[in-house]
Amino acid sequence: MLAAGAAHAVPTFAEVRAAHRPSDLTLLDRHGEPIQTLRVDDAVRRLPWVPLEHMSPALRNAIVLSEDRRFWQHGGVDWRAVAASAWANAWNQRTRGASTLTMQLAGLLDAGLARPAGGRSVAQKIGQTVTALQLERAWQKSEILEAYLNSVPLRGELVGIGALSQTLFGKHASGLDEQEAAIAAVLVRAPNAPAVQVAQRACGLLKEQRLGCTGVEALALTALARPGGMPLGEQLAPHFARKVIDPAGPAEQRSTLDARLQRFAIAALRTQLAELRGRQVEDGAIVVLDNASGAVLAWVGANGATSAAAQVDGVTARRQPGSTIKPFVYALAFEKRLITPASLLDDSPAQLGTAHGLYLPQNYDRDFKGWVSARTALGASLNVPAVRVGAMLGPDAVFERLVAFGLAPVESAGFHGHALALGSADVTLLALTNAYRALANGGVWSAPSLKGEPMPKRRVADAAAVHLVTDVLADNNARALTFGLDSQLATRSFAAVKTGTSKDLRDNWCIGFTERYTVGVWVGNASGAAMHEVSGVSGAAPLWHALVTQLHAGRPSMPPAAPAGVLRRAIRFDGAAEAAREELFVAGTEQAVWRAGAAMGAPRRFGILNPRDGSRFALDPDIPPRAQQIVFEGEAGTWVLDGRVLGRGEKLPWAPWPGRHRLELRGAGGRVLEAVQFEVRGVGLRRGAAASSPTSTGTSAPSPRR
Repeated sequence: MLAAGAAHAVPTFAEVRAAHRPSDLTLLDRHGEPIQTLRVDDAVRRLPWVPLEHMSPALRNAIVLSEDRRFWQHGGVDWRAVAASAWANAWNQRTRGASTLTMQLAGLLDAGLARPAGGRSVAQKIGQTVTALQLERAWQKSEILEAYLNSVPLRGELVGIGALSQTLFGKHASGLDEQEAAIAAVLVRAPNAPAVQVAQRACGLLKEQRLGCTGVEALALTALARPGGMPLGEQLAPHFARKVIDPAGPAEQRSTLDARLQRFAIAALRTQLAELRGRQVEDGAIVVLDNASGAVLAWVGANGATSAAAQVDGVTARRQPGSTIKPFVYALAFEKRLITPASLLDDSPAQLGTAHGLYLPQNYDRDFKGWVSARTALGASLNVPAVRVGAMLGPDAVFERLVAFGLAPVESAGFHGHALALGSADVTLLALTNAYRALANGGVWSAPSLKGEPMPKRRVADAAAVHLVTDVLADNNARALTFGLDSQLATRSFAAVKTGTSKDLRDNWCIGFTERYTVGVWVGNASGAAMHEVSGVSGAAPLWHALVTQLHAGRPSMPPAAPAGVLRRAIRFDGAAEAAREELFVAGTEQAVWRAGAAMGAPRRFGILNPRDGSRFALDPDIPPRAQQIVFEGEAGTWVLDGRVLGRGEKLPWAPWPGRHRLELRGAGGRVLEAVQFEVRGVGLRRGAAASSPTSTGTSAPSPRR
């Protein structure tokens, strides 16, 4: 304790200043501009230390006049005031008091010298006096005044002039005028006095300085009505601040964010959500990453006060990504040389057996395009071809690739099955955007850098295969079949981009990258409520387009150079409605003519693929059975149903009829390759009804997405 006497040295001014711990830490952007405060101490409101030269002269004068008018002359104890106070006490008179600013500071620096409710004891008064004399010998007068103004308790939870000036007056201490300074000085002595009484005392202090009192009462009423716990300064990145600020760190902590870009992203999100207000869309999130370093340049977790879920961070919340997963599926298929961008894929109704029943993928527009190239299938975001490619790879391979790109699905590959290719596994916007950043870096992945630190890198995909996917995602012609040529995905310079819409229209995504940046946007409802007729291209894409345009306003984005192992060749198609063109290939997969039905890498069929053993189909009584065909699929052979030969081939349509059935697939010599049991349910069928497709109990058929 400082009260131990002269033998116990008082702390230095530098030590006191270094020990000052603000209750609110400030996050700076990459250029040193304050963008967010985060409160780390709920007991008091104490802001960063304010140097005396950053306090207004009016404040310094008012404090000295109110608390210790001979401060600049005495040596720590105002003996004249002590004598006057003793004389007044003897005659039972009220005086200003004999406690100097230096003595008050001694009580602030040592809890043992603090004034208790019943007043100080004689020993405490002596200790306070001794300590004040020591402070005067060791410190400069300006240091004493500076430390006092940074340490004195004021109204409510406020401690120090920095917290008082910003909370009550909305300005820094350097900007306090004479009336504001008078109110602040009065609050030192009467911190919790009513506003009217504070105004009266402030007016008396102003008159001592021969200054006017007009407006003081209104100012006091307004200032003292403000909540002490209000955030201070510009609040641009609350969610990001909670992620990166070190509570034990310095008062000001620099981040990777760019304040100008952050403001633009916030404004753009609010504008887009206002446009979508009539379609039941409340929330959104944005993240922008620097491709080279992984630094987070913008992080908008929610739509601020207008959102019912403003505290939910949309950047780190898990949601279904929809079609934004497709590029990783196609890249893996290119890498394994199962397909090329020119390979023709069958966009027609498909029934894929799963452990839970049949999986029947649909396209966004519930239409089928027939034979299309992989370039068109990915660019136009066709679901059925994506599922077929995923089936070539298998759910386990797709799952492992998503894990390699940092998407970390919670459930297993078996849980999702073929739906993995359409984005059934929940991911975060941050992880998904960073996975696209790995595509921008040619298949090299590293974690995003939240604090500017360099992150270790690893290759997770073949550079040539990634380049092919990048070229498709940047091809406006490839996406025209679904999105048209004049969509929000078209940019003035290079950008590779993909949209996604999740099950039941709950989430919109638009993720893409340019030469220097990767931008991820999510739009939806934090509550999980469905939107009304909003897709990725109408919900999230306008935001993405605005951000990319802003980022490259002064410098166009250039396309990446092709890595080794990528060839460009002229090709034409036979049996598909696609014009001849030049196409990119991984070396060794190129060919000049591509024919429908001869897609490269088509997997060989073994046994019965559909229906699966134990499947149950439900017929609609209003639809004729012949219109509800079930397609038998498997290895080429003879199909035998309930002992009767139906036909031969890899596929055979059958008009179902209620009952339990045994289906056999027989090979050469009548050998049974596989047999399955399935059931068709349905009674009272009415002839002449409209046609549709049968469904299977346990079917996992996701809503269309793009």
